[in-house]
Amino acid sequence: MRVSLKDVAERAGVSIKTVSNVVNKYQHVTPAMRARVQQAIDELGYRPNLTARHLRKGRTGIIALAVPELQNPYFAELAGAVIDAAAEHDFTVLLDHTRGEREQELLVSQGFRAHVIDGLILSPLELEAEDLRGRDGAGGNGSEPHNDDVPLVLLGEREYDLPYDHIAIDNVAAARVAVRHLIGRGRRTIAYLGARTDSANRPAHLRLQGWRAELTEAGVPAPESLVGPVGGWNRDDGAQAMARMLDSGVRPDAVFAYNDLVAIGAMRVLHERGLRVPWDVAVVGFDDIAEGQFGAVTLTTIAPDKQAIARLAVSSLLRRLQGDGEVGGRTLTAEFRLVERESTLGRR
Repeated sequence: MRVSLKDVAERAGVSIKTVSNVVNKYQHVTPAMRARVQQAIDELGYRPNLTARHLRKGRTGIIALAVPELQNPYFAELAGAVIDAAAEHDFTVLLDHTRGEREQELLVSQGFRAHVIDGLILSPLELEAEDLRGRDGAGGNGSEPHNDDVPLVLLGEREYDLPYDHIAIDNVAAARVAVRHLIGRGRRTIAYLGARTDSANRPAHLRLQGWRAELTEAGVPAPESLVGPVGGWNRDDGAQAMARMLDSGVRPDAVFAYNDLVAIGAMRVLHERGLRVPWDVAVVGFDDIAEGQFGAVTLTTIAPDKQAIARLAVSSLLRRLQGDGEVGGRTLTAEFRLVERESTLGRR
């Protein structure tokens, strides 16, 4: 039989209300009383009925996370962090994979699952401000929840002047730290792999901006021949960009890559061309995915604080859900750090 609050109260010798206060993590319970109730919970194996709890509040207990690529380790790791952060608040996460396609991002943002989720965390690549502004008043048919009833939090570096909280890192500053590290290692011909020709708000352009700004400030040349365009963000994109640059006759002594996957692809081509990392060409990536720690040459990288991004996103969503959020949107910035490994330091 299912253990009830009453069973726990009887075992602990307290009221049902006191047990409820402990289970719901209210702060006004004394440490001694909390320990007493927790002991009874552990002994009886009590598990709260989260579905009933959420239903009493008119919620489903489910939030959605929509990312462009689950096969990209960065987004997979970020999704795990969001799931952990949501679990601390007794919420389940529904994952959605948009493939970075505008139609899929529109479908998610316009609330086609509004009847089953309490909120949405979205990492958009293609949506413009007008697409998201169109959420207001769209959606339901009178009996179903409208999408504007579902709080939205945005991830990533797209810049929107909209009333939604936005969680990001400072991409320009992070890129400058990466390039400064390479300059400090004596590198002077530093390539950037990851340029895109589309929207100027995207992280690729911000990282390019940081690359250029740091080189200019240091008095190091930043010719366009050192900017390598990519068609995507995966290993083969990095390999192709690196091969094109070398085939053009440009031989950098360092590479700053848009992300770790691009960096890993570039390192493979450097190896195939007989160039040693880091002695001939030093390499810095971005994202600090686990794969970067286990290559033949471990990867120096910029590590965004994924756990902080996840916690900020979930807490912002819950504030909106509880009606505590401001009318306007906030931009919340997570920290990052440079992780130095063999691709710039060599083996010690």
